[in-house]
Amino acid sequence: MKIPLLDLGSQLLPLRDEIITAVTNVVDSTTYIQGPEVLGLEQEIAQYCNVSTATGVSSGTDALLVALMALGIGPGDRVLTTSYSFFATMGVILRCGALPVFADINEESFNIDPVAMAAILEADTEKTIKAIIPVHLYGQCADMEAIMALGEQYGVPIVEDAAQAIGAEYPNSAGEWIRSGTMGIAGCFSFFPSKNLGGIGDGGMVVSNDSSFDKLLKMLRNHGANPKYYHAMIGGNFRLDPIQATVLRIKLKHLEKWHKARRTNAAVYDRMFSETTLITDKNLTTPVAVYKNVADTNLSGTEHNYHIYNQYVIRVENRDALLKWLRSHDIGCEIYYPLCLHEQECLEGIIERPSLPHAEKAARTTIALPIYPELTEEMQKHIVDTIVAFYQG
Repeated sequence: MKIPLLDLGSQLLPLRDEIITAVTNVVDSTTYIQGPEVLGLEQEIAQYCNVSTATGVSSGTDALLVALMALGIGPGDRVLTTSYSFFATMGVILRCGALPVFADINEESFNIDPVAMAAILEADTEKTIKAIIPVHLYGQCADMEAIMALGEQYGVPIVEDAAQAIGAEYPNSAGEWIRSGTMGIAGCFSFFPSKNLGGIGDGGMVVSNDSSFDKLLKMLRNHGANPKYYHAMIGGNFRLDPIQATVLRIKLKHLEKWHKARRTNAAVYDRMFSETTLITDKNLTTPVAVYKNVADTNLSGTEHNYHIYNQYVIRVENRDALLKWLRSHDIGCEIYYPLCLHEQECLEGIIERPSLPHAEKAARTTIALPIYPELTEEMQKHIVDTIVAFYQG
C-alpha cells in the first residue's frame, strides 16, 4: 500500500471546480496586485483569529521578516527564539542584521521552554535582546502565558511564529481559549501548501491587535510607501498574490473540519501505538497534546483546537533506519528537523554554539508520519503494522 506523507490531490478533488472558477475570476478581473480577494482574506482571517487586523504577505518567512522590520530590529540587536524549528525562524533574524539567541525546548511539547528563556533574559544585563519569537511547533501552542509574562517583565515584544498552527488554541489562566498568533504584538502564519490551511503556492499573513503596528506592516510590504511613490521607510515587495488569496478563502471555510479530522487521526494513532509493545519495549513516544485535558470553563461542549497536528511526530529508537524502512515500503515520512538551527553551517563563526541537549535529542530521534485529513484508519493500521514489523526485525 502506497501512502504519501501528504495527499493534496485528495483535498483538492471536492474543491477543484470552485477553485478553478475563483482563479478564473481573478484572471478575468485583471486585478493582479492586492485587490478585493486579498482584502477579503485579510478580513476573514482577522475574524477567524479574533483580532482587529490582518496583513497578507508573500510567504510565512516574509511574515516574520516584515514583523521584525516593523519592530526596528537591526544590527546590534539579538532575538530570543528556539533552535528546533524551520530555518526561516532564524533566517529572518540574520537578514535584519541581528543575531539569534537560542533557548532549549520542552522535551514533551518540542516548544521553547520558558524556564530556559528566563535564564537567558536574566543574563542579558546589557538589554540586547529586542524581540522574542516563540514557535508553535507541529500545531500546538507554546506556553504563551509564561512567555508573555517574560516579555512584560523584561520589556521585550513577542512575535509568534504560528506558521504551523493557524487555529490552534491556548487556554490561559482566566479560562479563555485564545487562538495562536493573537497574544504577542504580531502573529505570523504560513500558507505553504503543506500547512493545514495551504495555498497553491507561497503565501503568508501577519495578524495583530495593534492598529499602528498594522499600518507599518502594510507600508513595509509595499516598499515602505504611503501614499504610492512616497517612501517614509525602506520596505520590500511582500505582497500576497490575489490568486493565492482567492484559493485560501475557499479553503478557510473547511479549516475547522480539517483540524478535527487531524485530531481524530492523531487519536487513532495514539490508540494503535498503545496496543503495541513499542511504547514500553522500544521507548516509542507519541505526541503529547499538552492542553488536551484542560477544562473548558466558558464554552461547555465546544471542542477546542488544543492541537491541530500539522505534523504527527513520534520519538523512536534507531530513527534513521526506520526512516529508510518506511520509505522502502512506500510510506511517506519526514524528519522535522534533522539539524538544529544552532548547528547549521551558516552560523559558524557568527555566534558561539550553545548547549541545547533537548533540541539536539529531538533532532536525532523524531520522525513525522502521515496525518492529513483524508488518511483512512486502514492506512494508519498499515503504517503502525509496518513500524512494528521493523522493530520485530
